[in-house]
Amino acid sequence: MSAQMLRTQSRMLLKQYKQAQRYQLQQLRRLNNAAAPETTKLFINGEYVESQSDQWIDVHNPATQEVVTRVPKATAKELEEAAHSAQLAFGSWRRTSILTRQRKMLDLQQAIRDNMERLAASIVSEQGKVLSDARGDVMRGLQVVEDMASITNHLQGQRLEVSADMDTYTVREPLGVVAGICPFNFPAMIPLWMFPVALATGNTCLLKPSERDPGAAMILAELCKDVGFPAGVLNIVHGSHTTVDFLTSDPRVRAVSFVGGDRAGKYIYERATQNGKRCQANLGAKNHAVVMPDANKEHALNAIAGATFGAAGQRCMALSVAVFVGDSGAWISEIAERAKQLRVNGGFESDADLGPMISPEALARAEHLVQSAIDEGATVTLDGRGISVPKYPRGNFLGPTVIDHVTTQMQCYQQEIFGPVLTCMRVDTLDQAVELINGNRYGNGASIFTRSGACARKFESSVEAGQVGINVPIPVPLPMFSFTGNKGSFLGDTNFYGRSGVNFYTQLKTITSLWRKQDAEDRQATVHMPTIH
Repeated sequence: MSAQMLRTQSRMLLKQYKQAQRYQLQQLRRLNNAAAPETTKLFINGEYVESQSDQWIDVHNPATQEVVTRVPKATAKELEEAAHSAQLAFGSWRRTSILTRQRKMLDLQQAIRDNMERLAASIVSEQGKVLSDARGDVMRGLQVVEDMASITNHLQGQRLEVSADMDTYTVREPLGVVAGICPFNFPAMIPLWMFPVALATGNTCLLKPSERDPGAAMILAELCKDVGFPAGVLNIVHGSHTTVDFLTSDPRVRAVSFVGGDRAGKYIYERATQNGKRCQANLGAKNHAVVMPDANKEHALNAIAGATFGAAGQRCMALSVAVFVGDSGAWISEIAERAKQLRVNGGFESDADLGPMISPEALARAEHLVQSAIDEGATVTLDGRGISVPKYPRGNFLGPTVIDHVTTQMQCYQQEIFGPVLTCMRVDTLDQAVELINGNRYGNGASIFTRSGACARKFESSVEAGQVGINVPIPVPLPMFSFTGNKGSFLGDTNFYGRSGVNFYTQLKTITSLWRKQDAEDRQATVHMPTIH
């Protein structure tokens, strides 16, 4: 890269950082000057609606514990209004030409790009990610929107002349009103996995962001309105159990998408399917990385450290287990040394590598699992508990933590920690590593680090995980493919985004038509008076 290109890139990054800093300052001034925090509104029929609820949830900045906003538990009337709006909008939206829907996706992706810093800053304030990772959250969702700009290709059907003058062909039609229920860990990406695919295929959507960080979803709703999506096509409702029960039981809702934890996901899947709805549910995970002795050591250790501790480990595809084969076990201490160099700080700080966890409860749970590892005989090589972050003394911080000599029976292995904790296991052979992974109930992702093509080939063909990385730590596919977690990490038959996502939000219709050639033959005009025989 030339010096001029480096200078240009540096200026761009500095500009982005200053934009985010200005947004943070605006948020702080608002919090300091307001007698009470602003409330998060509902988005119903293209309008922002102040909820009439008497039940509210405070959203705390994970680094400071300041209340950023208050989220309503939508009332029964408000949920009814949102569903009715989506149902009415579906009648006209489904008949909107596919080129118009494609154009809206093109406009939306540009609007998201133009508001990248605003979205990222909202994520930092409410979720706690560092600013660069928050931008990545938005960018990975944006890629789904861009893929939906090719909806004209995704919705093409098939046609075959099955007999003389008889054709059979298929078309994909939208389902109707669909719902999305989102987790806290990706406030922009997961909503963008859901509603753009639903809308591009002609459905209307009821979206429930996480009650812990709804800001990014509300900005996305605003952008949809700005680029001209019709009223009612996207509606946003808030709440917890009552809202979820409504979305999984209301007869107008034809399909439900969910990303989150095991307990909620199983409940939502069972309730939705029992009520006759399609459901796709991404649940928990325990992602493994196998480190072979012949691996590129520097690449493997850096990749594992980044994939484990980034986003404070709060990713469903975080690398939470490293399986060291043979002599590579000697490298564990070096991972701990790399982890020590990572800087824990508030997400807006320019030197931050990882920020706080989402809540004091999440922090306490992760710390408990670290202690359980000690109690059960593991060795904590690096202990991030009790880390001091002077500027943010009230933050939910857990420093990078490395646990060695973990076994499959330990709580820290059996449960998804969902924090910046790497559990390290040692085996003698690749076969043992594969057997260990295949014995785990989850199946989101697994990776191997090796220079051997034979080892890589054996691993990819024998490991039971839906997404496999070869020298890649987080093998999440781009949207031209689909997110393909399996086993206990997924409930449903059709995965998120890409071609699978299009299939989930549409239903096939098959038409067989007969137009006889002889019916088009020219006939001589008859001029005489008809007679009756």
